[in-house]
Amino acid sequence: MHFAERFFAVKIKGGIVIGNELTIYNSEYIMTTPLEKQEYIIYKMMYPGLYILAGAPKIGKSWLALDLCMSVANGEQFLKHDTNIGQVLYLSLEDNLLRLQNRIYELTDEPCENLNFAIEAQSIGNGLEEELEKSKQELPDLKVIVIDTLQKVRCNTDVNYGSDYKELSVLKALADKLKVAILVVHHTRKCYDSDPFNMVSGSTGIIGSVDGIMVMIEERRGSGKAKLHCAGRDIEHMELCLEFSGHKWNVVDDVPERQPDLFSFAIHDLMVDEKRFTGSATELCKLMYTHFGREYAPNWITRNLVQHTNELKTYGVLFTARRSHGARILDLIYDQSGDSKNGSLLWVEIADHAGTRSSENVYLPLFEAGDGKTEGDGICDSG
Repeated sequence: MHFAERFFAVKIKGGIVIGNELTIYNSEYIMTTPLEKQEYIIYKMMYPGLYILAGAPKIGKSWLALDLCMSVANGEQFLKHDTNIGQVLYLSLEDNLLRLQNRIYELTDEPCENLNFAIEAQSIGNGLEEELEKSKQELPDLKVIVIDTLQKVRCNTDVNYGSDYKELSVLKALADKLKVAILVVHHTRKCYDSDPFNMVSGSTGIIGSVDGIMVMIEERRGSGKAKLHCAGRDIEHMELCLEFSGHKWNVVDDVPERQPDLFSFAIHDLMVDEKRFTGSATELCKLMYTHFGREYAPNWITRNLVQHTNELKTYGVLFTARRSHGARILDLIYDQSGDSKNGSLLWVEIADHAGTRSSENVYLPLFEAGDGKTEGDGICDSG
């Protein structure tokens, strides 16, 4: 095959396809195209992708992994973080059914329809990928797959960067394809390091290939106290102090309460008043300040409009961005017939200078009084 036949370029909207794999996107396309928003599985801790949970042998990693599975399966909080309910598959490859049965009974006496287990699986490159793809077909709402442990599915005994990265990349690609989180339970080294992520057993190829990593470091052997270090591409770096009680790891820290994303509410309420806007991001920021008395940066507001485009549609707000004489123009149109809230104002915490906000036209579920006993920010019922 000649060079010219193997390498070719085809122009597409916003980019160029070169050959069979390389697609080049220009910055205009990336910055203005509404993309599918990644939904969290565990708020601030886990999104679809590949994750490692590492810790010393017998520290209680499997108890933490099982608790994670049960929390997602039931839609309950995990370590004080919200979860999105979905089906879960736990590959408990170091257990038999009796041991697994005993573990489950230590945590609950009620079976959960979303919680599924397997005690055998093929190795990476020898059928595991096909098994997990079939599992996704059988469990269409599958959100989390736990592999306990990595060593049980490895086909390569070499410990070097290349082999580690290659094997984990297979699982990373599978997680992306199935749009699930794959959590792999792994071990840490015996030697201590001031950076807990350097204690993960194996080469740096393991850390480099995953989307997120959680490392459990016990205060001292058998103390029942540990610190969970979390870091990743799409998750916040955090350290959680844990204590083991009732066969569960529990957070002893105060975890900041999750704040709602009010951007779409603010844009919706603005457009209920304005009906239509055409102009620059700077002009929109000035208009937002007039209505809400808060300062916004033009690049911040443009990014959020792009990233909230689909959500805004459910509130009857249509957003597009275009170029005119070299400048980016934002177009916003409000159509009450497409508004799922039928024109009710959503962001009641901000007083409207125009005086159009009142309890009569506020979306009631967001306007509930607290008990008067707890000081808050006005967002939560208790405030």
